[in-house]
Amino acid sequence: MTTMTENASGLREFKMPDVGEGLTEAEILKWYVQPGDSVTDGQVVCEVETAKAAVELPIPYDGVVRELRFPEGTTVDVGQVIIAVDVAGGAPAAQTPAQETVTEEPAPAEEPKPEGRTPVLVGYGVAQSSTKRRPRKGVEVPAQQSETLYAATAIQGELNGHGHTEQRPLAKPPVRKLAKDLGVDLATVTPSGPDGIITREDVHAAVAPAQAAPAQPAPAPVVEETPVPVRTQAPAPVASFDTARETRIPVKGVRKATAAAMIGSAFTAPHVTEFVTVDVTRTMRLVEELKQDKEMQGLRVNPLLLIAKALLVAIKRNPEVNASWDEANQEIVQKHYVNLGIAAATPRGLIVPNIKDAQAKTLPQLAEALGELVSTAREGKTSPTAMQGGTVTITNVGVFGVDTGTPILNPGESAILAVGAIKLQPWVHKGKVKPRQVTTLALSFDHRLVDGELGSKVLADVAAILEQPKRLITWA
Repeated sequence: MTTMTENASGLREFKMPDVGEGLTEAEILKWYVQPGDSVTDGQVVCEVETAKAAVELPIPYDGVVRELRFPEGTTVDVGQVIIAVDVAGGAPAAQTPAQETVTEEPAPAEEPKPEGRTPVLVGYGVAQSSTKRRPRKGVEVPAQQSETLYAATAIQGELNGHGHTEQRPLAKPPVRKLAKDLGVDLATVTPSGPDGIITREDVHAAVAPAQAAPAQPAPAPVVEETPVPVRTQAPAPVASFDTARETRIPVKGVRKATAAAMIGSAFTAPHVTEFVTVDVTRTMRLVEELKQDKEMQGLRVNPLLLIAKALLVAIKRNPEVNASWDEANQEIVQKHYVNLGIAAATPRGLIVPNIKDAQAKTLPQLAEALGELVSTAREGKTSPTAMQGGTVTITNVGVFGVDTGTPILNPGESAILAVGAIKLQPWVHKGKVKPRQVTTLALSFDHRLVDGELGSKVLADVAAILEQPKRLITWA
């Protein structure tokens, strides 16, 4: 997809690219530049969040920022212009907030503009098309308000027939929709947000007094013929929202995509989960020995590393488990490579990046890849590519002190291994009860691809390796 356009005056417009595969929108998390700043080819200008990850966007040319089309927090459709840059290096042009630079067709002659103004952060919400907007006169929007409200003030409705600005209530689009659904006139609502912005809580507060007020008796004929007042006395569910006792959090970005994926996986693939509890004392000793090995210096060495290696060996011994289901062609697609997913909890939600061709990596290489994967996820910099193409996944619930669980398959994958907390427990060892390091493993698999025997073999092999880690050599 082309992500930039240029007009005769040397103004280039950078469009929101498809930073993943087939994504249709992204939210602007942070701008790193402002109008008037100079930018160079490859410089990161903003960070956006798609349904899969947070991604930094570099600008592909040199110039001076003319305009930022959307403020932080706005969800923008792929293909919409998000920033305009003057590649001639001139100072930012003075523009009214309602203007946009047009590239699809020649622009009409520009009208005189007021002098001494600097461009502000102006947004129009998510447009339905790239249709040219005509310049408007006389609109002065303070920069602070324009950064906060973007589409909320609906610029096309701010002018009346006499050419001056109407005093419209300030509110974001979701709040306006809420007010409309509840029948609340925003002009009657007392704003509590910064710069006089009406919030969701303000709308709910306006509804509450109306509900508490005694119902006015309707005329007798209306009550007899149309018993609507009786039905409407019961508050609507949304109107009963108590801001002191509840918080509503919009579901978007990574969390929204994860929710949709988990629903699809849970109700598409028939899940089966098996469990095994195993003595991993020898594996824990090996972890400590590897930490002292000069070949592993500077690398992340922990139980997860050996668990991942054990699963890779188990897959090599049972290759049929590494497959996917092709519904369209009614085929089982067996994979001759393992893209090993590692479930990671991040502030934006659960993500599952994977290590490409993990089966071909040595132990030091696997440790390095795991370390990079975890660090990148914690920084929120995991790329969409890193989360695509996984074949099997490991989720380490033990880090939260949990013994085990029944994990849901990552969509399109055949199996997921949950690793529980490793605890010192009484265990029968060589005929005697001794304290041993013990954990519980759970393997969920798609029963269309993996029958009970195959799933049991894979889980048993992982357990056997962790009990006797020398099998990493004899079985590999």
